[in-house]
Amino acid sequence: MNIDVNQNVDVTVVGAGPVGLVLAAELALSGATVQVLERLAERAVAMKAGSINVPTAEALDRRGLLPAAENVQREVLERVGSFARVAGDQQPGGGQRARESRFTGHFAGMVLDAGLVDWSDADLAAHAAVDGARMVPQRELEELLADHVARLGVPVHRGVEVTALEDTGDGVLVGTTAGTVRTGWLVGCDGGRSTVRRLAGIDFPGTDPELTGHLAVADIADPEKLANGWVWSTRGAYRYGPQPGRVVTVEFGAPADLPHARHRSRGGTPMPPVTLEELQTSLRRVSGTDVTLTALRGAATRWTDNARQAATYRSGRVLLAGDAAHVHSPFGGQGLNLGVGDAMNLGWKLGAVVAGWAPEGLLDTYDAERRPLGAWVLDWTRAQIGVMRGDAKSAALREVVADLLSTRDGTTYAVKKISGVTQRIDLSGDHPLVGRYVPDLWLTDGSRLADHGHGGGFLLLDRTPDGTFARLAAAWAGRVSSVTDDHATPTGVLVRPDGVVAWASDTTDVAAVTGLETALRGWAGAPSSSPEHAPMG
Repeated sequence: MNIDVNQNVDVTVVGAGPVGLVLAAELALSGATVQVLERLAERAVAMKAGSINVPTAEALDRRGLLPAAENVQREVLERVGSFARVAGDQQPGGGQRARESRFTGHFAGMVLDAGLVDWSDADLAAHAAVDGARMVPQRELEELLADHVARLGVPVHRGVEVTALEDTGDGVLVGTTAGTVRTGWLVGCDGGRSTVRRLAGIDFPGTDPELTGHLAVADIADPEKLANGWVWSTRGAYRYGPQPGRVVTVEFGAPADLPHARHRSRGGTPMPPVTLEELQTSLRRVSGTDVTLTALRGAATRWTDNARQAATYRSGRVLLAGDAAHVHSPFGGQGLNLGVGDAMNLGWKLGAVVAGWAPEGLLDTYDAERRPLGAWVLDWTRAQIGVMRGDAKSAALREVVADLLSTRDGTTYAVKKISGVTQRIDLSGDHPLVGRYVPDLWLTDGSRLADHGHGGGFLLLDRTPDGTFARLAAAWAGRVSSVTDDHATPTGVLVRPDGVVAWASDTTDVAAVTGLETALRGWAGAPSSSPEHAPMG
């Protein structure tokens, strides 16, 4: 094999999916030398996630990728609109539901009615700038991110498989099918069957699967036999739409002819591809029809509700992100977004350690901050499986949940959870913004704070009358970019490179200045020069 893999780099990322690409881009922005190794020779064409949540869309926004994501959504809506004009949006009980333009998602297959959502809710209203970039399928997201890392000069080596690794204490020796690589750090973003996780000896505890699902786009000879929307039966459930030919099937229990999902998730041999016959058999079983599929458009996906979380996200100089660190069913569309959040959190921290301005202990905050959210996502998906089983008790529970989701409060609650606007990290600080993803902060010049963060690094919003906060942050020049604005509240906001608010204040007093300096020293390292305190009256 003649692949020009770099033999000595700061960081090697294994896996060229969205998580690996986001991580590589963040590392490159921090100044680290980074390369991506991908086992597959060509980009995967299997249909996977169909949308992104608010934190993911805002991550794209902070790096100047929002216009590209908005273009993708417009194209997707055109495809969906074409399908809707032909098939409508029929519900299992009959009739059609008016399609709303705002993205809501679903809980256990129960589509959330956008008309019931309280869009004036403070959490939703504070993160509305990316509403036009939510319907970004994984395939298109990977293309967008591949262009992003290419512009940053990050090499992506395809057709290279990791075969061995050794943590030497000051780096990692990585055996690959293209030769041995010496790297300062190794990050596994290589999916639920992660080779990196297995070779690093990291355990992957969790719960075994109870169902098997399929996702594909197919040519259908007689689509009129399928209802548009989710339909349940004692055998399982299926969804037809919202795009032409898109079908999802869910069967309770793993068929005897399929290898057990636990074996696959722990580094077993790859599963055989989904065939047209397998998908048609599954769809006929759960729909109770003799519907005929004539062809697959691209590769189909097989999945389960296998739910596991790595015992640790870091072992020495080996780290995990995305599905390598946690797997679960795709219900609620959380997996892709959870992984991108991992990459954004880890990217700047690992970049800071490589650059030398942060101690290695900063990496411990990666596991501490991301693990609770990962555990919540696993339980959120498990809860959906609980109301989807084909037994009478689950059916009764589904009726109760459906009743709650038919209310304004219930729908708004679910949409907020699915969209990610309520996510919070436990950070020290009394201001309500601390630990939250920074909201849409509009400036008097018509820009938003996010518009000033395309190059990575920390962002400081200073609304003091005399630039008190910006003068203090000048001692961290090169790591912190200050943006001044007319006086308003909050008077100051310090945003980490991952979009999390590290400090905020509504005042300009001594306590506010002291709090900012503490946050800067805690997250942005030691100042490169002595900070100057403005005199306080």
